[in-house]
Amino acid sequence: MDRFPTDTKLAPPDGACAHEQPDVEAAALCRLVLEQRAILENAPVGIAFTMPGEIKSFNPRVCEMFGYRRDELLCLKPIHIFPSPEAYQQLTGEAYEVLAAGKLYERSEFPFRRRDGSLFWARLRGRAVDPRDHGAGTIWIIEDVTETRQALNEVEAIMNNASVGIMFTRERVIRRCNPAFTAMFGLTEAEALGSSTRILYPDESSFHELGETAYPQLAGGLPFRTETTMLRKDGAAIWVQMIGYQVNRDEPEQGTVWLLEDRTREKNDEQSLRVALMENRAILDNAVLGIAVVEDGRTLHCNRKMEELFGAEAGAVDGFTVRSLYPDDAGWSAARALAAADFAAGRVHMSEQQLVRRDGTRFWARLSGRPFDLSQMSGRSVWVIDDVTAEREAADAIRRARDELEVRVAERTAELAGANALLQEEIIERRQAEARVHHMAYHDSLTGLPNRALLSDRLDCAIRAAHRGGRKLALMFIDLDRFKNINDTLGHLTGDHLLREVAKRLVVAVRESDTVARLGGDEFVVLLPEIEAGGECGRVGDKIIEALASPFPFEGHSLHISPSIGICVYPDDGEDTETLMRHADAAMYHAKAAGRNNYQFFTQRMNQAAARHFELESSLRGALARREFELHYQPIMDTATRRARALEVLLRWRRGGETLVGPDEFIPILEESGMIVPVGEWVVRSACAQLMEWQREGLDVVPLAINLSARQFMHHGLIDAIRRIVQDTGIDPKLVEFEITETALMQHGGQTLETLRQINAMGMSLSIDDFGTGYSSLAYLKRFPVRKIKIDRAFVRELDVSSEDRAIVAAVMALANSLQLSVVAEGVETESQYALLRSFGCQFAQGYLFARPLPAAQVGAFLVA
Repeated sequence: MDRFPTDTKLAPPDGACAHEQPDVEAAALCRLVLEQRAILENAPVGIAFTMPGEIKSFNPRVCEMFGYRRDELLCLKPIHIFPSPEAYQQLTGEAYEVLAAGKLYERSEFPFRRRDGSLFWARLRGRAVDPRDHGAGTIWIIEDVTETRQALNEVEAIMNNASVGIMFTRERVIRRCNPAFTAMFGLTEAEALGSSTRILYPDESSFHELGETAYPQLAGGLPFRTETTMLRKDGAAIWVQMIGYQVNRDEPEQGTVWLLEDRTREKNDEQSLRVALMENRAILDNAVLGIAVVEDGRTLHCNRKMEELFGAEAGAVDGFTVRSLYPDDAGWSAARALAAADFAAGRVHMSEQQLVRRDGTRFWARLSGRPFDLSQMSGRSVWVIDDVTAEREAADAIRRARDELEVRVAERTAELAGANALLQEEIIERRQAEARVHHMAYHDSLTGLPNRALLSDRLDCAIRAAHRGGRKLALMFIDLDRFKNINDTLGHLTGDHLLREVAKRLVVAVRESDTVARLGGDEFVVLLPEIEAGGECGRVGDKIIEALASPFPFEGHSLHISPSIGICVYPDDGEDTETLMRHADAAMYHAKAAGRNNYQFFTQRMNQAAARHFELESSLRGALARREFELHYQPIMDTATRRARALEVLLRWRRGGETLVGPDEFIPILEESGMIVPVGEWVVRSACAQLMEWQREGLDVVPLAINLSARQFMHHGLIDAIRRIVQDTGIDPKLVEFEITETALMQHGGQTLETLRQINAMGMSLSIDDFGTGYSSLAYLKRFPVRKIKIDRAFVRELDVSSEDRAIVAAVMALANSLQLSVVAEGVETESQYALLRSFGCQFAQGYLFARPLPAAQVGAFLVA
């Protein structure tokens, strides 16, 4: 047996301990050396002593790990047990610097080479015998951790490839999670790790409620299971099944492992199923025949007609034995035997039997029954029951009156045919209802195209197929340009007709294997499951643009529509449904920005633009509370006197209290998100309060021109908010003028007119902003109580060099004079523009020629000047 050698100065000669020693200390030393030798030879870890470039000694465990005999290992240089010379140089370079400092060198895992050439991983610890003398050698402890390392790798693989979300929490803080978890909640790993689990819940109460329910149960050593609503990073609610296990019941502080599964789709399917069952129940309850479900000789369920036949109250027949519906045992036994024979032969059982009502009266009924499953004759069955007492009485009357036989037979035959047809209609109607429910769940009701749910299913399947085959697929997001104008102008019937016709042309334009789906509104998606390259998508995009180029005739109108198409490709632009849909949508918006009626392929730059939009929207949500908004004022000048006659109120956002964000960048986001309503009310209140402050300071104030956005203008609480502001600030309504864009005025004629009349009745004036850029109707313009119109800067910018712009301005002036309206020209920057406007008779002007927008602190000096 190989033995670990010891220093000859410390070990006594062989047999020295066999004789009695007069010296007690020498005997103790002998026993100590023998005990140490036994420990080294039987140690579960390898222990070796090396000199520079030499393996001097080692215990048997080292031979086992490296697969060498003792004599073979003693002949080897240390470099021979390393995977490569580079690995040897790396280790010695790291180790000797630490050893020379007298410290313990440790390496949690390092590869070594066995005699057969295979590698194993070991934990390594070493300490120099004498740090001051490099030649004194080093003691090494070597522990084989190959299996432990493999186990850790397998656990990591399970975490990374699990289809359910897994997170490890300690003190309700996420310490570790797998990719399925981050994908489920739309988080990155960096965002998740170290965050409180509060980010997964819709509100504070639900976060605390789950903790109060779950952790007492987990502390008792029981797993916790629940289903609850949670929140993705993008704000979308998802239905999640949660299962929690405590890592160590005796030490709760070690944390909890949670398994999370997104069951939103299953929850929606359950809801759809409940709706279908309710519809089926409504069909059964309104049937003209009694219908019952029977199992083990008892009535499980029946419809209302069945209860009426037996004179029972609602729900009273459920659970009754079938025997109780028969007047005696003989009738029940005979009917049962006939039904069993027909079921055994695979036939529908039909017979007429005498039954008894709850009050004891008897009646004749026609029974029609069949089992749910023909392979289980004794299982559940469905029965249709029709009261044929009158029919029986009619048959008796026929036998008594032979002369009326043919007439009565013909009449009764017709009745039977009608009853049979009615029964068939009930069955067909039920099947059609089921088919309709299924179709409605997965198809768009207007166009018949697959809806978002069916598209998501097909896209998931296509992604899996493409992944298995190493192929590509493409997703095309299509939005119809200016569809809203057609819908608002010509009505929803015209818009619906246009959407149906567009759907037909899209289906014809793509391949049979492709999927055309409608997400809602004027948004369509085309899934191309198998493509070779991006050029193929471009050809499909050209075909779609060409298919929609020709006009759509409808009720005397020739409708024109064009598409903006965003394209993304799997796996280049995303590897899951959500990412592909988001990137195709971003590319579509880029197509709109590029002039519409074109297609654009997704690029990361678009993703950055979308991220910028999201970042600004997130910051805007707290901007009002953080008081980051401020008002600037731009004078509106009298062209005759060049003195200020009004001040236009302009909203500015100083993000974070430092960076000023341009209104063109953040106001559209306020509009889209609906935040424009509270922010707009703040603008009106702050501007009115500022004007009253100037008035108290003794300044000669002029009216304020305040913009109302389209969404703010249509908000039901606008008038009440204005009244409150007037009352709270004490401002004279004559000092307030509201500016509304042409497009906002034209969107809702009747409601718009009523809102304008109420504002006018309060004493405030109204003006139309950006006149000439929208879709005006002169008839509406005449009806609206408007006192002023503003010529858009687009017509003023090149006024001194463009004859067309001069003609437009002259026409607007003529129109305003005929309707007795004042005119304000925006964007006046040069004296030549100012002179031309005066020559046209324009009363007011606004622009950098007179003043830029001023903060409130500088307006006072301008008014005094």
